[in-house]
Amino acid sequence: MNLNFAAIFKTLCSVLVILGAAMLFPLLAALYYDENREALIFGCVAFPLMLAAGAVCLRLQPRQTVMRARDGLLTVALVWLAASLVGSIPYAFSGAVDGVIDAIFESTAAFTTTGASVLTDIETTPRSLLLWRSLVQWLGGMGILIFAISILPALGIGGQKMARAETPSPLTMDKLAPRMSDSAKILYLFYLAFTLVLFLLLRLGGVGRFDSLIVTFASVASGGIHIHSGGLAYYGSLYVEVLVTFFTILVCVNFTLYYKLVQGRIREFFSDRELLTFLSLLAAGGLLISANLFFTDTAAVGDAARMGFFHAVAAGTTTGHATADVTLWPLFSQALLVMLMLVGACGSSTGSGVKVVRFMVLFKLIQRGVTARLHPRAVFPIKLHGRPLPEETVTAMVSYLGLYFFVFAASVLILSLENLDVSTTLTAVIACLNNIGMGLGEIGPAGSFHVFSDFSKLYLCGLMIAGRLELFTIFMLFIPGFWDPDR
Repeated sequence: MNLNFAAIFKTLCSVLVILGAAMLFPLLAALYYDENREALIFGCVAFPLMLAAGAVCLRLQPRQTVMRARDGLLTVALVWLAASLVGSIPYAFSGAVDGVIDAIFESTAAFTTTGASVLTDIETTPRSLLLWRSLVQWLGGMGILIFAISILPALGIGGQKMARAETPSPLTMDKLAPRMSDSAKILYLFYLAFTLVLFLLLRLGGVGRFDSLIVTFASVASGGIHIHSGGLAYYGSLYVEVLVTFFTILVCVNFTLYYKLVQGRIREFFSDRELLTFLSLLAAGGLLISANLFFTDTAAVGDAARMGFFHAVAAGTTTGHATADVTLWPLFSQALLVMLMLVGACGSSTGSGVKVVRFMVLFKLIQRGVTARLHPRAVFPIKLHGRPLPEETVTAMVSYLGLYFFVFAASVLILSLENLDVSTTLTAVIACLNNIGMGLGEIGPAGSFHVFSDFSKLYLCGLMIAGRLELFTIFMLFIPGFWDPDR
């Protein structure tokens, strides 16, 4: 089949070593909190996984170190599938969830930063398991393979194809340095900096060490996973809400812009059209929701502004934080939240969704179509950041939008077989396909995804991974031409 199997499996094993090493942290937490059963589970998984995967990784020596696009796509798909399955083992054996399917769902939701959950009583869940759930969401925030590429350059395998297949960007994965491993390190330095600063600021605000760590992981990874059933409302702190809102916006900006900012290209940063559009959408959404809450007597003016802007940012950044039960809000506010969930964040960020830049291009295409009717012989290139976009890039964006809404419609039909209400069905698809986890109806802030059958949970897992990898990475695997050895 002419695939670079040695390079694929070496990369896969290197990621499994990272996951095994990551399990050492909840293992230590389990020992600290006297959770002996969980300590045994993490120990029995972590050490054999590191030894076995590490041995294979060291033994495999690919003859060809350069990976083609097909190798990269297959590697990324296998890594995310393997990570979700391996990550589900602690849930399955701890008894925190009801069965293997629920364990896979919980693991997939964490790795893809979806934040959806089947847990109905999170307060009684072992703390080591909650730490594992939050830690893997942090690993998945920037991308598991990007992390591997950044710390394992000794693999000797070209990472550009894998990075492009994994990084959520409508355009391309920009190389910030000549080597892909160096570019990945730069991205992770920003990621680590945001993580450290937010953690320290939360500690200064009086939040406990464990809680600060969980809130930090949930915010910088845009995952929204918490350890209290009330979410951020548990802390009852305006300071925490403002801080989290600010940082969730920061991490949902294109990370390559921060590199430009560090280089002194300040004007390029503040004139970026995608950034300005993203901030405008959040501001407009927050203002409209606040006004709607106030004028419908849902909340007083101060509370309306506080809740309106907080939840608008939570939806637009696909973080999914919540401080109130939005299912009790007026329909207009709920509809605005759903629209913000659909649009999502900027490309090359930790946020998900369709992405702001794709909707920008879509509206430019509509504008060009209207203008072309008035001036049929004129040529109107689609411009972004003042430069014309290549037609193949525009075509790729339109193709993605078409595929997205096809998958969305088909998924709504499939989940409708559950015979749940419309709000639950529609927002479940959006929550998983856009990796936000935030929903309405029975999966609202007070609900859980346990209402779905095992088949639907597995289907939603597929949507989470497909959405996290921007659909094409997964759908390419089902095209017969992809497996053609002559390609």
